[in-house]
Amino acid sequence: MDGKKKFEASQSAEGRYRMLVEAVTDYAIYMLDPTGIVSSWNPGARRFKGYEESEIIGEHFSRFYTEEDRKSELPRRALETAAREGKFEAEGWRVRKDGSRFWAYVIIDPIKDSEGKLVGYAKVTRDLTERRAAEAELRRSQEQFRLLVQGVTDYAIYLLRAEGKVASWNAGAERIKGYKPEEIIGQHFSVFYTNDDRSSGLPKLALATARQDGRFEKEGLRVRKDGSQFWANVVLDAIHDEEGALIGFAKITRDVTERKKTEEKLDRTREALVQAQKMEAIGHLTGGVAHDFNNLLMAIQGSLELMKRRLPAGDTQMHQFLDNALQGAQRGAALTQRMLAFARRQELKLQTINVTELVNGMTELLQSSLGSSAQIETHFSIGLPKVAADANQLELAILNLTMNARDAMPKGGTIVISARERTVHDEPGLKPGGYVCLAVKDTGTGMDEETVRRATEPFYTTKGVGKGTGLGLPMVLGMTEQSGGKLYLKSKPGEGTTVELCLPVAASETDEKQECSSPTAAPVTRTLRIVSVDDDPLVAFNTLAMLEELGHTVFAATSGAEALGLIKKGDIDLLITDQAMPGMTGSELAEAVRSDWPDLPIIIATGYAELPEGPAQALRRLAKPFFEQDLAQAIASVSKLSATA
Repeated sequence: MDGKKKFEASQSAEGRYRMLVEAVTDYAIYMLDPTGIVSSWNPGARRFKGYEESEIIGEHFSRFYTEEDRKSELPRRALETAAREGKFEAEGWRVRKDGSRFWAYVIIDPIKDSEGKLVGYAKVTRDLTERRAAEAELRRSQEQFRLLVQGVTDYAIYLLRAEGKVASWNAGAERIKGYKPEEIIGQHFSVFYTNDDRSSGLPKLALATARQDGRFEKEGLRVRKDGSQFWANVVLDAIHDEEGALIGFAKITRDVTERKKTEEKLDRTREALVQAQKMEAIGHLTGGVAHDFNNLLMAIQGSLELMKRRLPAGDTQMHQFLDNALQGAQRGAALTQRMLAFARRQELKLQTINVTELVNGMTELLQSSLGSSAQIETHFSIGLPKVAADANQLELAILNLTMNARDAMPKGGTIVISARERTVHDEPGLKPGGYVCLAVKDTGTGMDEETVRRATEPFYTTKGVGKGTGLGLPMVLGMTEQSGGKLYLKSKPGEGTTVELCLPVAASETDEKQECSSPTAAPVTRTLRIVSVDDDPLVAFNTLAMLEELGHTVFAATSGAEALGLIKKGDIDLLITDQAMPGMTGSELAEAVRSDWPDLPIIIATGYAELPEGPAQALRRLAKPFFEQDLAQAIASVSKLSATA
């Protein structure tokens, strides 16, 4: 019988199944009876494992397992799992007839008769150590082959005619792709491909490759009957007759969507880990730089302020020089705060904020800052709840975003500031609860995907040299996340940009930190005996000068140990200490002082919010760099000797 007649003769259901299984050489496909005795054997199994049909039929399939697996009763557990759960799937070492090992991927499916009685198992094994083509030959009856193929539900195993039309259909194909045999047999297999793949000619390429090379394998998206898509691993083997003429193709498809999702999730996790490690490194670097830079700014700013106070009022030009220098120092301090905000190391004064009132209160300032080319519109939902945030930092964030929006509209345009309420149940980066989302939207040039991805990186900017620090948006991101919120950035070229800050709703709209609502303390009028501690001589000199100018008696120390010695010697009214010092930090010094002098007022001067958890969090902080009036106010707020005492 020639190839064409043989193919036509195979069109019965049993013949098709027999021809299909005979064509598969990359999989060992065979049957077990309910006790695990091998009852059929295909050429793929013979090629993988080395046994002839006469040698293995009637033997227990456990002989393919290693001695360790047999001792652990893995073969028995595999059959029990398949019978109980409808499937057993695993990878592991298996043993050939000659004793050599190979790594196998195994699927065991239970086979049941029409009454639901277990009649055996269908076992599919693939050698993952070597993928070579081999001639396929099955030696069991057509009924056994039919049961075998029908028993496999984790793989779509079916036959294609030479032109690509479906000629057979197994239960796995029906489960995975949704078509019943009568719906799909006779249809071209390209119906399983996406529109894009069909347009690119992928089905035709698959047949041509299998026809030329004998085999085609690929992973990609496929389409079910209901239109849904899944990620599939596909193997297409060419089937030839004895004379070498192509008569069709054996096609095996597996749904690997879950594996793909796991791989993608792992990739996202790795990317997030890298980003977190980068953020942590930048945070440590920023904290160290901020401390040293604030100390330098403290020395510069303090010296300039003292010089200005002592300079004759008539020297106008010198006063202008000093004012310029002070403005430069303040800009340096602002840059440091942006770096700290990005690194989540700034100190936030959380309070209950009405977002609508805050934006409305600064609209006039924003409009004057933006100029006439950009117009501001505001849209707020009625009855928005208040949020927990730092008002000053939130105002600075809004100002940054509106300035960025203006710069993105070189020909002018409209900036819309809006706010809405939303509830979060399960979203990465946000705790479940209520949020108010404040958005700044422009009608500018927009950004491509690469720019959007890098927009929150520190020092990345698309503006010209000298026109941007690259810390504006990273600062907003840092402030938002440190407040317990999340930043969303949406943009496309030509469609403008929207930046949305989702901030948590305040737990209680009446709960504000005491320091935010307490009145300004009256200045101290009495001379205090103060111990000032700082290991940086430049900062120590300026702090000493400021305190003496305020009329106090100062005892300078360069370490915590020296400060303790000074406190023990005399009647001290106040301790002012730097936080980051070698040997003993400011918070450790404060803890030591509290044990013997619990009523002594303490001020911690720090360049950023690095105080440890515990009692130190309750200490009065003085942010570096500070002016003399900041120092006076801090002293007044903790001293019991103020004018009102």
